[in-house]
Amino acid sequence: MSDEPRPEPTPAPGPEAGQDVLTGHPVVDEVLADLRDLGERPVAEHVEVFESAHERLRDALAGAGDGAADRPGPA
Repeated sequence: MSDEPRPEPTPAPGPEAGQDVLTGHPVVDEVLADLRDLGERPVAEHVEVFESAHERLRDALAGAGDGAADRPGPA
């Protein structure tokens, strides 16, 4: 074993600030857009947005694999 320190892993580059991230899944992309807009909404509305995001993502995950119609891509 070597006593040399391991180099720190380099994080993968992410999107630039303000840049839209698209996953290719319409529900996930809509949720991300809603979360991106949180800064423009009153703090009192944040819980409602988070709860809605959680429900929509949970429903999308529960339906994953139910059929090709749910997935983007060639038919």
